[in-house]
Amino acid sequence: MTAPMFRYVPPHPPRPDGPVPVWRGFVGERARNAVFGWSKRAFEIPHFERTVLGHRVHIPLDPALVQHVMLDNAANYQKPDLVKKLLMPSIGRGLLSSDGNLWRDQRRIVAASFAPAAVDALFPSFARAAEQAMAGWGSGCTIDMAEVSTATTMRVISDALFGGDPRLTGAEAMGHIAAALEGVGGARLQVLLGLPLIPLTAKGRRGRRGQLYLRETLSAVVNDRRQRPGDDFLSHMISALDARFPAEDAQALAVDNAATFYVAGHETTANAMTWTLFLLSEQAALQEQVSAEAREALAAAPADSSLAERLPLLRRVLEESMRLYPPVPRFDRQAVADDRIGDHPIRAGDFVSIWPWIIHRHRSLWEDPDAFIPDRWREDARATRHRFQYIPFGGGPRVCVGLRFATAEMLSVLAYWLAGWRFAPLPGRDVRPSGMVTLRPAGGLPLILSRRSG
Repeated sequence: MTAPMFRYVPPHPPRPDGPVPVWRGFVGERARNAVFGWSKRAFEIPHFERTVLGHRVHIPLDPALVQHVMLDNAANYQKPDLVKKLLMPSIGRGLLSSDGNLWRDQRRIVAASFAPAAVDALFPSFARAAEQAMAGWGSGCTIDMAEVSTATTMRVISDALFGGDPRLTGAEAMGHIAAALEGVGGARLQVLLGLPLIPLTAKGRRGRRGQLYLRETLSAVVNDRRQRPGDDFLSHMISALDARFPAEDAQALAVDNAATFYVAGHETTANAMTWTLFLLSEQAALQEQVSAEAREALAAAPADSSLAERLPLLRRVLEESMRLYPPVPRFDRQAVADDRIGDHPIRAGDFVSIWPWIIHRHRSLWEDPDAFIPDRWREDARATRHRFQYIPFGGGPRVCVGLRFATAEMLSVLAYWLAGWRFAPLPGRDVRPSGMVTLRPAGGLPLILSRRSG
């Protein structure tokens, strides 16, 4: 059992009493931050609708309604054309942005690389990445752990999926990827208005440069791998796409999926680890317990595939971290045909917006929903919950194909870091969740590090 602790409520944006006008979503902080400005009522009701620039948007918050969209009638709810237009410059028609037969074909092709046996073989690479990150640390240093987490997960993705290609790691790549993601969020008003995606702001221009860097770099990586195949995810994917699609389509889809797994494979994982370190840095007693568990688990078998099973407390902390700060705060679908979600009629073309950020903190679903309580994730407690009440990796047929990979990676890296180092908050540092596509601490997460004895 974890030791009794004070009730800890980590920061979240203020919640006004009444509904927030739709136009506020396009100006000020709410235009930059998807989780800012939701009213108290949004966290209490099962469903509501909005009309955004002529588009009808349903926001189901009852897990049964969410299940209908994501599982029971999933074929009727596809990725919105507007979202595809936003994502096209970065990830084209890859797994994340496709539907129907194209999605199914790509899912089958990549799934083998994330099977249990394939993930188990990657534990040594998780350990190497964690140790490489720690090599430059020193007691008393202040380090931005958001930046370190991103660099570490980029290294993991490069090693595990792309044969360790050096073009996919480093400060330049990190900067361009961050800019590309911010550019996606900034372009949404243009897409909603039906305007061409022309970068109009400095952020938009940085985003466009990031998208070009991503595509050009990964095109070069794919071309090189065609000439010199290896025994890794990228080579296997290229071979499978070549066997299934015409040459031109296979080449485009190889680049699209390389971009998809490179970006999605490191960004969301890095954010989840960052938020977990933040939460532990604010609770020294719990951090000591997690560290003791990690040291014991690593002493038994450092790079063994059973490591994750020897970290039950760290797993509960990680799951609670992703409840409070889901790496992707929202995802959207669009109805293909008329339907009903519970008592709510859906017209063909309507948008359905699923918000883990709200569902994970909903007052009718969770006791003390804004508090950080890892013991929510004990087996006896989790068994009573609806399966679509907690969806940090999505759900239904489109649940994240890399779920097992990401979980094993996060538990492994965090175990190494917490076993060897203590993380403390920087005095006066204001931590705010922010993001349009993924959820990060605004401005990073500087923490004070000290080496643990022994």
